[in-house]
Order: sequence, then structure tokens, then C-alpha cells
Amino acid sequence: MTSIKQPGEKELMLFSGRAHPGLAEEVASNIGVSLTPTKLHDFANGEIYARYLESVRGCDAFVIQSHTAPINQWIMEQLIMVDALKRASAKRITVVMPFFGYARQDKKGRGREPITARLMADMFKTAGADRLMSIDLHTSQIQGFFDGPVDHLFAMPVLERYLKDKLDLANTTIVSPDTGRVRLNERWADTLGTPLAFIHKRRDLDVANQVKVSEVVGKVRGRTCVIVDDMIDTAGTICKAADALYEQGATDVIVAATHAVFSDPAVDRLKNSRISEVIVTNTLPLREDQRFDKLTVLSIAPLIARAITEVFSDGSVTSLFEGDS
Repeated sequence: MTSIKQPGEKELMLFSGRAHPGLAEEVASNIGVSLTPTKLHDFANGEIYARYLESVRGCDAFVIQSHTAPINQWIMEQLIMVDALKRASAKRITVVMPFFGYARQDKKGRGREPITARLMADMFKTAGADRLMSIDLHTSQIQGFFDGPVDHLFAMPVLERYLKDKLDLANTTIVSPDTGRVRLNERWADTLGTPLAFIHKRRDLDVANQVKVSEVVGKVRGRTCVIVDDMIDTAGTICKAADALYEQGATDVIVAATHAVFSDPAVDRLKNSRISEVIVTNTLPLREDQRFDKLTVLSIAPLIARAITEVFSDGSVTSLFEGDS
């Protein structure tokens, strides 16, 4: 079955790009549909071709694509798929991007810089998207960049369920790797009933991915510390944060993050660090050489499937997070 129909009303159809087919198949299985057959290929010069092999007229279309490396190729492919749906008379188009590419470029830090996250939202709107869905945006303000509904999903319930089963919460501290993540980590600490700490860091604006950890603020001595972040890119921030926590007397350090970007040399840094476990979700695909013994990957597919079902049935996405939106 490639769609769900409500007699005389709506038809749900799910489409996937080529970036992360495994996640898309898992989402489809959770919803109870098959991915709509789609022809996607590259021309000799790198241009992308897309065509749907079934009629999409009047459907409620959900286009899922993970913005992984090579990120510009997969963003362009998703834009082309949205344009094809618009021109084929899909009734409503929801762009599902588990990881929102360019989300870190959400403001101007200095003069003559772009706000590329806004450009992303504009491009999808121009292509024909009626709605966006993403998980753990780098900053919540990105929701305001798109002129239409944005479903901001949280991986926190997925990660927390796993951690609750293995932690002694009475001896655990949630740690924000920087001041920008404090609000997110406050929610974690409130939900788990643990203290909150944070790490004050300074970043060199002239050198990308270079971080200097200054000091730890909070109760960490003799405790298990869980560093919570939205993504791990080169792992420089996370590994320096872990070292700072051990220097302040932490007995164990665990990392929980939604997006495993894992740009080089992240895997080597994490494998050789004092971090005991790295917990991520499968919003982004991981190659075999990016997997290591300390890595735990949790599936985000059931959460995405439930959100898609709520949107299709005009239900409440907010209810999935007990009041968070």
C-alpha cells in the first residue's frame, strides 16, 4: 500500500530522496504505507532528475530527506522533488528534514555574513513547500524564517527513555556544553529531576570549529555527567567539555546528541576520548567507518511517523511532547 486514503477527503503519500533511504523506509513502515515509487538520477554533469511514477494529484505529500554529506546535493534534490510535486498538483507538501542543513548560520555574527538558515527556508517556500518538519533545530528562531507552519520535533523523549534505564538519577548531573544550550538542558534536568551544570566556552571567530573551554559551573564532582547537545560535528566541543568535567572530579561522562554529523576527525576524537558512551539518533546516516564501540544509535523513525500521522489527521503535534512545541 503506497498511500492512506480518507474517503472523499485526503490521501497521504510519502516520498524519499536518496540521502538516507533506511530512515525513510523505517518511517514508512511505522506509518503503514510504502514509499511512493520515484525515479531519481544524476545527469553526467551532476544535475538531478526527479519524476514520480504514480499520480500525486490532490495528495497530502510528505517529502523526507536527511541533509547529510554531500549536503548541497541532497538539499537540491529535495528542492527538486518539492517542485515536481507542486507541478504535479499535490494538494499540500510537507518537507521533512530530520536535520536542517545550514541551521548554524541563523544570524549575523559579524558584518557581511549571510543568514543561510533563512535562505534555506525561502528556497523551500519558493519550491512549493507548505509546511516544514524538523528535529532539534539548532535555534528555535529558525521556525520564524519560514512563512508557514513549522513542526519542531524533539528527540529528548527518545534519548531520555534510554538513559533512564541505565542511570542512577540521584547521582547524575545534566551538563550543557555551552551557554546557548542551557534552556534545552534545563528541560532535561527538570524532566529527570537532576542538577544542571554548564560549561563556559569561548570560540575563535576566525577559525572554524575551534573551541576553548573556560570553566565548569555547577555540581559535577563525584557524579555521572550527561552532556546534552543538538549535534556532534567535529566533536571538539564535546571532547574538551568531557576533559573539563573530569578535571572537576566527575566520575563518568556520557554524551547524548540528536544529530551525528561526525565530520572528520570526530570519530577518532570520540574513540580516543574519556567519554564512556556516545548516544545519538539516526537523523543522519552513518557509514560503517563512523561506527565505534562506544556509540549507541537510537531510532527516531517512530517519532517522525507519529508526527506525520498527526499532521495528516489534523491532530496535535505538540501533544507528542507533553506541552513542548
